[in-house]
Amino acid sequence: MAQSNIYELDLERQPANYAPLTPLRFLTWSAEVYPDRPAVIHGARRYTWKQTYERARKLAAAISARGIGRGDTVSAMLANTPEGYEAHFGVPMSGAVLNALNTRLDADAIAFMLSHAETKLLLTDKEFSPTIKAALARTSARPIVIDVDDPEYAGPGERLGELDYEAFLATGDPQFQVRWPQDEWDAITLNYTSGTTGNPKGVVYHHRGAHLNAVGNMLQCDMPRHSVYLWTLPMFHCNGWCFPWTMAANAGVNVCLRRVDAAAIFEAIRTHKVTHYCGAPIVHTQLVNAPEDLRRGIDHKVRGFVGGAAPPATMIEGMSRMGFELTHVYGLTEVYGPSALCARHDEWDGLDIAARAERNGRQGVRSLLQDEMTVVDPQTMQPVAADGQTMGEIVFRGNLTMKGYLKNPKATADSFAGGYFHSGDLAVLQPDGYVKIKDRAKDIIISGGENISSLEVEDALCRHPAVLLAAVVAQPDAKWGESPCAFVELKSGAQATEDELIEHCRAHTARFKVPKRVVFGTLPKTSTGKIQKFVLRDQARSAKAIE
Repeated sequence: MAQSNIYELDLERQPANYAPLTPLRFLTWSAEVYPDRPAVIHGARRYTWKQTYERARKLAAAISARGIGRGDTVSAMLANTPEGYEAHFGVPMSGAVLNALNTRLDADAIAFMLSHAETKLLLTDKEFSPTIKAALARTSARPIVIDVDDPEYAGPGERLGELDYEAFLATGDPQFQVRWPQDEWDAITLNYTSGTTGNPKGVVYHHRGAHLNAVGNMLQCDMPRHSVYLWTLPMFHCNGWCFPWTMAANAGVNVCLRRVDAAAIFEAIRTHKVTHYCGAPIVHTQLVNAPEDLRRGIDHKVRGFVGGAAPPATMIEGMSRMGFELTHVYGLTEVYGPSALCARHDEWDGLDIAARAERNGRQGVRSLLQDEMTVVDPQTMQPVAADGQTMGEIVFRGNLTMKGYLKNPKATADSFAGGYFHSGDLAVLQPDGYVKIKDRAKDIIISGGENISSLEVEDALCRHPAVLLAAVVAQPDAKWGESPCAFVELKSGAQATEDELIEHCRAHTARFKVPKRVVFGTLPKTSTGKIQKFVLRDQARSAKAIE
């Protein structure tokens, strides 16, 4: 008879020693321990942690009173305002799932999401009423609509719902019993991918992942207690990379920013002594290129975090000269936003700025609380050599990975093939174990049998002082099969010619990587600010290049 494991005898899980992980408890902790400390600042409005908890609890109660709870979706079309912050707690405290909608999407996309998510209740800011009104007209089942009328917004718009947000809160029982998750695997939020082709996919997050990523953010972003966080990153973007929950764990200060521009960012940093912020490359581009007078008066340390495409060296160099400490983070919607970061080493500080920029521009290593991130051959699923040359696909595995795609089992199965989440990003593994993206799989240009990374060419173009943004795609080439075609957006008031930029690239890349053509103009972008390369491929006839 096999001997029993003594550590499994009479040591069962029970309420006294086990509770599902959830980031919702961060809010109750801050409200209990630091009730009177500032939690949210927005214009003239100020809320303490006690007040924020009370408002979130009443929101949960009001939602529950409408018969909405476990298994239901509450959508939110909101700016970075206190209401958006409260929704990250109040909605899941009712048992429902929060679907933070991208405010930059069109009515058709929003209508699809509301229908696909089977939204029962919609919180919507007056600013977005034209889009929401049109979207609701395209849905067969109209949700309950609650309006948010932000006093900081003075632009056009109309109320579409039966109540405004404050009146809705007033219907909530302040003694409402919070509905904690039954299991940490329970869904907490739903986020839709950008959907550059076809309908977007609904990415489902669980309480466990949201809890762990929130804690990981605080640890990896060097956030001391009561940090001041500026909301330059939209809360709809992977739930603000889980920072609403991070800031509750930190008992810090959320400084809301309704509209992102360089002047507003610098003013907020000065006024509120902001210590941390996050944003897409375009946000940092604005800061680097802002007039010198906007930057005056900031004499404290500020840590910025940039996600999305690999930042060009010029951006990293520019932020360093401003005195901002910039860290590159990497991830996708499916892994809670940033699930990897370029972890710094003290010895890098002794390098010249160009060398530091090269190291800090890498995608880096797995987040502390993500189990695994590596680069594999997508066919064999075997790790590539750590030689900085062998290309493979970035894959993730661990707790900071989605449950799957809502109502799309095939897409879920495909994305998890081989026991990893497949990012679709092509990269190399460097000798020190750090990952460096070379391209999206579909963005590789094969010219005369040589692989050309569009990111490398884009980085070279962005080193030119006149270039604001650059995107490189394949174009047909009678001799080489494919060759690089560059689309360039110049800085305001700047000038450059095609020949000038081609010569510039010759000085910074191998000759076979130099663009054969340069097209000037405003680059098309998705609702999240990503460059729409599929539009540029159509213009360049990229498909013809590989036929």
